[in-house]
Amino acid sequence: MDRVHVFVLAAGKGTRMKSRRPKVLHELCGVSLLSLVLETVRNAVEGDIRVIASPELQEHVEALGARAVIQEPQLGTGHAVQVALADLAPDDLPILIVSADMPLVPTELVARVVSAQVSGDIAAAFVTAQVPLPSNFGRVIREKGRITAIVEARDADKDQLHIDEVNAGMYCFDQAQLRRAVAGLTTNNAQGEFYLTDCLAALVKSGKAIEAVRAAEAADVAGINNRAELASARALLQQRILVSHMLEGVTIVDPSCTYIDVMVTIGPDTTIHPQTHLAGRTVVGSGCIIGPGAQISNSTIGDRVEIIQSVVRDSTVEDEATVGPFAHLRGKSVIESGAHIGNFVETKNTRMGRGAKASHLSYVGDADVGERANIGAGTITCNYDGKKKNKTKIGTRAFIGSNSSLVAPVEIGDGALTGAGSVVLHDVAAGERVAGNPAKPLRKKESLEPT
Repeated sequence: MDRVHVFVLAAGKGTRMKSRRPKVLHELCGVSLLSLVLETVRNAVEGDIRVIASPELQEHVEALGARAVIQEPQLGTGHAVQVALADLAPDDLPILIVSADMPLVPTELVARVVSAQVSGDIAAAFVTAQVPLPSNFGRVIREKGRITAIVEARDADKDQLHIDEVNAGMYCFDQAQLRRAVAGLTTNNAQGEFYLTDCLAALVKSGKAIEAVRAAEAADVAGINNRAELASARALLQQRILVSHMLEGVTIVDPSCTYIDVMVTIGPDTTIHPQTHLAGRTVVGSGCIIGPGAQISNSTIGDRVEIIQSVVRDSTVEDEATVGPFAHLRGKSVIESGAHIGNFVETKNTRMGRGAKASHLSYVGDADVGERANIGAGTITCNYDGKKKNKTKIGTRAFIGSNSSLVAPVEIGDGALTGAGSVVLHDVAAGERVAGNPAKPLRKKESLEPT
């Protein structure tokens, strides 16, 4: 990869988004516009990254591992580059300039524009695209095929507005040439700003060579200015994500109603059914059946797991476990191998041991459930005493009868049993049988055996 300095233009106010959130922090498929652009750049070139930002963006930029350079006041793209150059000691490395509101730019296109400048030993290379008109992009002006200028849409005359080759807003400059050109910028234009595009015209006027690199698709360089454009870009990125997974051996039954975020990974031979949402840093293993109607976020799913019409958040489901329909796992729950969470069961901060079952209509919160234990329908771990959350421990092969209430903190021993409707206020020893409200030990002739 070529080595460059990178300037990411991110200080624009984004007023057309009509949002208190800075435009570049709006998300596509679980990741901010700025994060998507930074990831693309890092995959294309080597070098330090400066994000020219407004003051409210500084913390976010630094959290993403880039250097924030504050542009205040914001006097245009040329001014943004002036501010960034003032923060950079001169050297021989080229300057790559990209916009933070172009999240669909392919890594290959970034690498191509840098390579064009570096290998061609020219003053600048920049990306152009052929777009449907009308367009707000700056127009590329040519004379006998030779680029002479870029005219911003607001400054273009009637004839120039009919040009469909536009400037995409990504450049690679020879650093020395850029420093000289930027120093000569003026604000003699419709917006009263310093235009970076005027640097290209200045280079041409001084006899320097520049080169255009054409984007394969206009969508690759689409900028985001409002929420309608955000939605259109999301649809395009989602399509790319789904195709990528399908090419890696994942079956997506209906891509038109399946939603998968950028950071999700899925193993081969997994089938994703319609109306499934996989969000955040979710990992799904091989041979799984997910959906229909599953919502999984920031969770780890093992191999050969089945999750149907259920919500899984911040949790782990291990190999060959089954979940749903209509279950809700949250709060760092861990469902171990072969366990079963059935319909209308909620777990929170709970470990369900290997082969354990909670098949219907139960709340299991702040609990540790042993291997092959059985939680009967309607069971509740009463984990909150009004001041703090308390732990329930259920032993291996324990049997919790239907409609039992386990008032934490409490421990049910290995192989113990609670009768239906029991309210358990005290620990139950291993092998002991209890029933009633409050639950009391049963005499042998009253002993209840699970059926």
